[in-house]
Amino acid sequence: MKKLIVSCLTVAAFLNANAQNYWKKNAGKTAKVILTSSKTNEKMADKGTVKFEKFGQPKETDACIFVDPDFKYQKLIGIGGAITDASAETFYKMPKNKQKEILDAYFGKNGLGYTVVRTNMNSCDFSSDSYTYVEDNDTALKSFNVAHDEKYKIPMIKEAQKAIGKDFTFYFSPWSPPAWMKSNNSLFKGGRLENKYYQTWADYYIKFIKEYEKRGINIWGLTIQNEPMATQTWESCIYSAEEEGEFLKNNLGPALWKNGYKDKKVMIWDHNRDLIYQRATTTLSDPETSKYAHGIGYHWYETWNNKTQLFDNLAETQRAFPDKFLAFTEGCKEQFNMSRIYDVSLGELYGRNMLNDFNKGTALWTDWNVLLDETGGPNHVGNFCFAPIIADTKTGEVHYTYEYYYVGHVSKFIKPNAQRIGSSSNRAALTSTTFMNENGQLVTVIMNDSENDIETNLWIEGMSARLSAPAHSIQTVIL
Repeated sequence: MKKLIVSCLTVAAFLNANAQNYWKKNAGKTAKVILTSSKTNEKMADKGTVKFEKFGQPKETDACIFVDPDFKYQKLIGIGGAITDASAETFYKMPKNKQKEILDAYFGKNGLGYTVVRTNMNSCDFSSDSYTYVEDNDTALKSFNVAHDEKYKIPMIKEAQKAIGKDFTFYFSPWSPPAWMKSNNSLFKGGRLENKYYQTWADYYIKFIKEYEKRGINIWGLTIQNEPMATQTWESCIYSAEEEGEFLKNNLGPALWKNGYKDKKVMIWDHNRDLIYQRATTTLSDPETSKYAHGIGYHWYETWNNKTQLFDNLAETQRAFPDKFLAFTEGCKEQFNMSRIYDVSLGELYGRNMLNDFNKGTALWTDWNVLLDETGGPNHVGNFCFAPIIADTKTGEVHYTYEYYYVGHVSKFIKPNAQRIGSSSNRAALTSTTFMNENGQLVTVIMNDSENDIETNLWIEGMSARLSAPAHSIQTVIL
């Protein structure tokens, strides 16, 4: 018993010393506050600084965000969005000065700090038409070319790469193999990749990588198949977990390694959180498959069958596969309506997902289209959606939705390689996450999606700063 008491005292002293050490390094520091509030119509407004003072043990009546720098979790790969055919086509329909404005808004030094870009290999719903890169029945892929992408998509991606620089993190996803490779002989409505074309399809990825890199675009990674359980009216293809694993193990993985692309980050699943645990445990159960996979991608559309997002499935998956990173690869608000582009609930949808995703272990976060036009397109099947920036190609106006600002409260201040640290909220209305940048800067993002203003405390190891969280607001606190 005596030894146990001594051990407990030693641990307590160690933890207390860590707390004191943090404030020895940061004594007298103030934190900067940036606020977006629909109530006051402020957007990423500089609210000055708050001071940390001794606070001690909070009471249950004290609203608090607790932060502990001693507990460290995943490192951030990056945050960004997709440059689809629709985004790029809309971009080049805008005047030159507006193109520059949009690029700067995302990728410039005063923009949102985006470093991640996703694109589609072959057409997707957010294309003006359907296309592939080969002629029908060309199993040798001799006709492969990406000329289609050279009009809009490749130039915009290269502009983004130039603006981002060394942190550029670019990956691609296919929506469907060419129709002649599939069981239903169609790009649309699901269907499956025929077994006899598994290797041809794997070689198709290699061709795509080579053609894009030949044009100066550095490819970081890929997902195997966008939404492999969705039979959509647009481009889609079905894989069971076993089929996806077999394709990766026997065809795609070996093809990547054989061609010197062992460093390309392969992400499995790329669908919703509802089945992420089952897919990961099934696909990655074979070590010979798992060795080719680096990450597990997911979307947020599980609400089609659930009232809320299933964030806990992410944490369970991360615990099961700590050597694989979690990657949010797509999310948007459907059913576009131009009259709703300034609705704060659009931003709160993003804030709720981002903050909870990071708290459950996500290392990479990618929005869907970075830019859409005044119809929520172009989209060749009428699946019109919202985007953070809406560009009116008729008037030349650029509209920044609350999606843009809510994402920016995270992406602008939390940099690649930042590490998430321990934090929690004692109020259901306050959602938060905290990261430490490589320079030691502590960044906490706090969202209040309730109807009530809340006075809260940012509490760090016995010191606290008083904060005001207006109803329907998000703020970033930088220490």
